[in-house]
Amino acid sequence: MKPRLIILSDLWGRKKSGWIDYYTKELQDHFELKCYDSCELGEIDTSTYTEKNLHKQFTNGGIDRAIQNLLKLEKGKIHILAFSIGGVIGWKSAIKNPNVLSLYAVSSTRLRYETNKPKTKIELYFGENDMYSPKSKWYDMMDIDFIIEKGKEHQLYIEPKFAVQLSNRIINSIIIRK
Repeated sequence: MKPRLIILSDLWGRKKSGWIDYYTKELQDHFELKCYDSCELGEIDTSTYTEKNLHKQFTNGGIDRAIQNLLKLEKGKIHILAFSIGGVIGWKSAIKNPNVLSLYAVSSTRLRYETNKPKTKIELYFGENDMYSPKSKWYDMMDIDFIIEKGKEHQLYIEPKFAVQLSNRIINSIIIRK
């Protein structure tokens, strides 16, 4: 039986997530995949589809709703691959769900506000030029692994080359080193 890997979108949700196909193409042969739209999980109103509006809704209760909805949907053992706001949803869900076996979060800059961490394997990825990524003091305090991608911005995860590299790393970490 294949391990279960869930993918959590960034704040744009399904409407602007064609890039997720880069990951599913690489991962589908190795995992039972389920992709979640973070907007749907957080019950976000996307009628005003701007970054500012979506972000405001997530920070004003949407993240918490998304966590509760994800906890209801996923009861078994899972691995999480999450992007931007999805990383915070995955992180906080993993704190409450002992069945989260690993968390791979990319450009999840809101993690810089977290003071508790899940008791699971965690790998964080940030672009070197993402001005909102956590500072080194936070990584030290959390005692956490992270990778800084040189010359990259916040949306490094939409690049096909990065998607292939990260997917291969996840496959190697979960399937091959099992």
